[in-house]
Amino acid sequence: MSTAPVTESRRRIGFGVFAECLLTGVWIALASVPVVTAPAAFAAGARHLRRHLEQRTGGLRDFVTDFRAAVRHGWLVGVAGVAAWAAVWVDLRVARAGLPGGQLAAAVGLFALLAAAVAVLRAAAVWEPGAAWRTLLGAAARRTVRGPGGSFLLVCGIAVTVLCAGFVPPLAVPVLGVLAAAAVAVEQRGRAR
Repeated sequence: MSTAPVTESRRRIGFGVFAECLLTGVWIALASVPVVTAPAAFAAGARHLRRHLEQRTGGLRDFVTDFRAAVRHGWLVGVAGVAAWAAVWVDLRVARAGLPGGQLAAAVGLFALLAAAVAVLRAAAVWEPGAAWRTLLGAAARRTVRGPGGSFLLVCGIAVTVLCAGFVPPLAVPVLGVLAAAAVAVEQRGRAR
C-alpha cells in the first residue's frame, strides 16, 4: 500500500517530462525553420529541459531568450552543418554514378556527418549563455569519441528522428524534443561517472 503513492508520483513526473519534451520539440522545430539556426534551437531546448528537470520555472519566453543568445554565434555552426551535408550529398551522388572510390567517399562522409551531428547535440546539451561554441564543440567531440555508449544512444535517437520524418512527417516535430532530452541525459550520465 505504501508503494502506490510513490509509483503514482513517479508516473506523473515521467509523463510531465515526456510532455515537456514534446512541447520543446515544437519550439525547436519552429526555431530551426531557417535550418542554420538548428544548433542554437537545440541548445535553447536542452537548456529549457535542464531547467524543467531541476524544477526551475521557465517557459517559451525563456526559450526565446536562450535561443537569441545561442544563435548569435551558433548560426555559424549551422552553416558548417549545411556545408557538411552538401558535401556528403555530393559524395552520395558520386557513389550512385559509379565513379571509382565513390562508395568509400560516401561511407566516410556519412560517418563523419553522423559523428559531427552527435558532437553538435552533445555541445548543445551543455550550452549556457555566454559559452563559446568552439570550446563547446571541441569538448563535445572528445566526449563523442571517449563515450561511445552515449554517442551510440544519440545515433539511435537521430535514426528514430529521421525514420519518424520519413514515415510520419508531423511526428518528427515533437520527436526533436525527445532527441534534445536524450542529449541532456547522455551528458548528465557522463558527468555522473
